[in-house]
Amino acid sequence: MHKHVLVLNSGSSSLKFALVEPLSGERRLRGQVDRIGAHEPSLWFQAAEDGARTELPVDGSTHDSALRAVFALLGRESAGVPVLAVGHRVVHGGERFRAPVLIDDDVIRAIESVSHLAPLHNPHGLHGIRAAMRERPELAHVAVFDTAFHQTMPEHAYRYAVPESWYREHGVRRYGFHGTSHHFVAEAAARALGSELSELGLVTAHLGNGSSVTAVERGQSVDNTMGMTPLSGVVMGTRSGDIDPGAVLFMAERLPGGAAEVERVLNRESGLRGLSGFSNDVRELLEAEERGDARAVLALDVFCYRLASAIAALSVALSRLDALVFTGGIGENASSLRRRTVERLGALGFELDPGKNAERRSERAYRIDSGRGPRVLVVKTDEEWMIAKATLALAGEPAAKTP
Repeated sequence: MHKHVLVLNSGSSSLKFALVEPLSGERRLRGQVDRIGAHEPSLWFQAAEDGARTELPVDGSTHDSALRAVFALLGRESAGVPVLAVGHRVVHGGERFRAPVLIDDDVIRAIESVSHLAPLHNPHGLHGIRAAMRERPELAHVAVFDTAFHQTMPEHAYRYAVPESWYREHGVRRYGFHGTSHHFVAEAAARALGSELSELGLVTAHLGNGSSVTAVERGQSVDNTMGMTPLSGVVMGTRSGDIDPGAVLFMAERLPGGAAEVERVLNRESGLRGLSGFSNDVRELLEAEERGDARAVLALDVFCYRLASAIAALSVALSRLDALVFTGGIGENASSLRRRTVERLGALGFELDPGKNAERRSERAYRIDSGRGPRVLVVKTDEEWMIAKATLALAGEPAAKTP
């Protein structure tokens, strides 16, 4: 029987988990614990990719109790399935981590040392790591970093125009995020195009509640729209994306909560939610747009315009632009937003086939361009599978390439 990897993604009040067979990407079990530390936490799971969702009450008062519930579930639902290792998603690895690593005390301390760069993410990831290592100390535990893929960015791309001391003493630079997804879809796009990734210039757009765009030159990230934190870049669900630093300082002086309130608003009440006034869900915004809601129209127009601007800007990082790749919940499903974005990229030669763009297809990767100009693809991302493969490689067994 093939060995599986347990993939964990620990957030502030949630814990996502998946039992993944790394060679095929098949899920033996997947689910999530919600509302950890809050009223009435719950656990839902699916025993197969297309299985029915089952919900259970759970002791989710802490990440430790949530992990115990997950491992108890694994024992009941996947008895006899060997678990080789645990792969942990870690948002920020700073400059130290350029690849996945086996977790030990030194690695935990290093993740702690850069947690100030991702205060909304890393501390919760560490909760999950510590809890899982206490629960299953006999297993190999591997950290896979969102920032690692972007450590190939050249200095002229990752440095800000600020005093050297800001960078040397405080780590103020651009790091890039969603690296696991960008890496996965770049590889899948190359296979769909029948080319070697080392021969291509790609722009990959990971679009969901969190969104970022990456320039991939010959298989390496050379730029990404996110910066020192996942707050910057294109417009997102509740995050503002790029904003004049002067506006941040201006509002910090005027809001009663000062800088802390500005940070909260920019992370949780801005983006599509802030522009529309009611939702960060693109499906709801598209329905409201059809009803003539002016703010929904504005939110989607700003989203597509800023996205197209970012794609065009990242093209300067490439020696040639062979393809644009859409992925993530929005990138894979919102055909109208793909169309509106690509329509603004005519100067770069992009042209969609309307029929192909409107199709919902089962393939991992497929083209939606007209055949003229650079290619345009939709690729279904799978960060859990990428984490499982990386974990398997470090745990001592080779993983197959993504089909």
